[in-house]
Amino acid sequence: MSTAALTLNPAEEWRPAVNPWIIALAVTLATFMEVLDTSIANVALPHIAGGLSAGQDESTWVLTSYLVSNAIVLPLSGWLSSIVGRKRFYMGCVALFTVSSFLCGFAPNLPALIIFRILQGIGGGGLQPSEQAILADTFPPAKRGMAFAVYGIAVVMAPAIGPTLGGWITDNYTWRWI
Repeated sequence: MSTAALTLNPAEEWRPAVNPWIIALAVTLATFMEVLDTSIANVALPHIAGGLSAGQDESTWVLTSYLVSNAIVLPLSGWLSSIVGRKRFYMGCVALFTVSSFLCGFAPNLPALIIFRILQGIGGGGLQPSEQAILADTFPPAKRGMAFAVYGIAVVMAPAIGPTLGGWITDNYTWRWI
């Protein structure tokens, strides 16, 4: 087999069936939510501790459990997505992140909240590497820079907005909404 047979003509390369910017918007919104979750609960810790009759030191596990489980899954996500498939892995991570976020709001006690935050971190940990691979596959090399720039805006803005949004939600509603 010659090398020429392996090279695809640019016109023959895979292209998504929908506008690639719709795909970029979808993965960017998921990234925004995941990164936002790393910082939104910080300001609510005193309210979480009070609401669940926990000490201030104990309530920090709400943050730590999410970050540790997220950090464990991040380096494994490439391998896991190659086993189950990128789309299936990504959709599973989105589903786990969403369901566990919902369950966090209904946690009856601190141990349950920590378990739900661990699950949320597992789901969130697989999102960013998968989303970056999806963006790289979706856009041709000439447009990847713009796609990753839009993606990067979400990654930078979310932790900046998180504490303010978390404080506003906690003051006006309850910590369970974050």
